[in-house]
Amino acid sequence: MPAKPMSPTGKLFATAAMIEGVTWAGLLIGMLLKRGLEITDLGVRIFGPLHGMAFLFYVVVCLYAWIKLRWPLWAMLVALVAAVPPLVTVPLEMWFRRLGLLSARTP
Repeated sequence: MPAKPMSPTGKLFATAAMIEGVTWAGLLIGMLLKRGLEITDLGVRIFGPLHGMAFLFYVVVCLYAWIKLRWPLWAMLVALVAAVPPLVTVPLEMWFRRLGLLSARTP
């Protein structure tokens, strides 16, 4: 069965999940360069604040999607928890897409 097209809110969630994942990756690389290789702290100075803003944006979008797309409580909680470990929001978005949670809900 083909997947239903994503709603505008689903697209917003997918974008927020990708931004959150990319900034996590940038921060991890920055931490490696700063602490592991002791080369520079530039990556942390750049991606630290970017990831902080991306994390907050992702949390707000999760709550918005929960309301707008009428997610079950478990989906919203899983989405919020997925922002804590590095790079989990990207596979979560793909899973939610397969489940149809990013598509417009019919009454």
